[in-house]
Amino acid sequence: MGRWVLIILGLIPGVWSGSWDVTYKNQCALKGTSVNLKCKYDYPFGHFLTWIGWSKVSDGGSLIPLPDLPSPPNHFTYTGNNRGDCSLRVNNVQSSDQGAYYFSFSTTLGSWRSNKHALLSVKELTAVVQPYTAREGDTVMLTCRSGCPEPTDIVWFKEQQRVWSSVFQARREDAGSYYCAILGQETVRSASVALSVHYAPTDVKLSVSPSGDIVRGSMVTLTCSSEANPPVAQSGYHLYKDGEYVSSGQSHVTLDIQPRHRGQYHCQAWNNISWRGSDRINSSEINLDVQYYPMNVSVSVNPEHIVEGGSVNLTCSSEANPTADSYMWYKRTETIGSNTLIHVGSGQVLSLPSMESSHGGLYVCNVRNSLGEGNSTEVVLAMKASQHGRNKSTRQIKIRLN
Repeated sequence: MGRWVLIILGLIPGVWSGSWDVTYKNQCALKGTSVNLKCKYDYPFGHFLTWIGWSKVSDGGSLIPLPDLPSPPNHFTYTGNNRGDCSLRVNNVQSSDQGAYYFSFSTTLGSWRSNKHALLSVKELTAVVQPYTAREGDTVMLTCRSGCPEPTDIVWFKEQQRVWSSVFQARREDAGSYYCAILGQETVRSASVALSVHYAPTDVKLSVSPSGDIVRGSMVTLTCSSEANPPVAQSGYHLYKDGEYVSSGQSHVTLDIQPRHRGQYHCQAWNNISWRGSDRINSSEINLDVQYYPMNVSVSVNPEHIVEGGSVNLTCSSEANPTADSYMWYKRTETIGSNTLIHVGSGQVLSLPSMESSHGGLYVCNVRNSLGEGNSTEVVLAMKASQHGRNKSTRQIKIRLN
């Protein structure tokens, strides 16, 4: 009878040195890394292990063996042994791996699955840039968060380039996308986060279109440009001529350019960000030069009181850009059936060294430059005797438009 009692006792768990047991340790893993679900198990002495298996609780609450899960080969690897260690390695952890896991086993004399489970939490690295919008010179701090115990081997990248310090003074070239990663496992990385660096306008320029010679009557556009963050708004551009305000806006269009538009122009840009104590930044000045053919051609006579036999100078003047390079003098002759102009001299001054009655008549000055020509009004020189019997010449000026 005692012999049968011993056999019966041998079949009862825990009678010898072990007991049925499975213990786990919950784990937190970063997406893309590998993790070991630590597991210990035990069973009574005298049993022989016949089967082991891991299962995962599905979203619906059912228990699914790991081989039945849709996962790549070797995604789950059993790293335990036949006595005591039942650890499971999960390679290249994904968000779908998060959940509750159970270990089960069978022996020649029984089977066991714990009522408790191993919980795997899957987190991702999160990059934080503070502040995410900074002004030049502000201190910027980069922080990498994981939700798991913080890794110590974090590295930073800006658009694939290594960043060696997580705290720095913002410069405009620091603007861009940043992410953090695990050193040696750079594929385990956070999503990118942007840093925007605000700065005052720089490289402020004023340009003129057309870029060549500006001719009177043409259309001219003055355009101001700059580099700035935030960009300069239309109302942030001002145009000045010879120090006087002209207009606001990035472009100023003159449909019919005239000589009065000549001068020194510059533009001013601002976006509410100051630089060296100033928030309004000027461009360099440009000289706007308007070219035109001779205008306002006039003739002056010297002396005003002409004595017969005395000298008379007719001087021609005009406004022109470029400067007039040709002055031609003509005298109108009137004969029966003919009214023509004959060339009588050239140069800005026409000199009559000895005034005679034959010099009387209508004179006109023709002025030319590379853009065209212009004529003066006609000036009449006439001789008449004085009331005292002495011959004197008086200037009679008659205006007649050609």
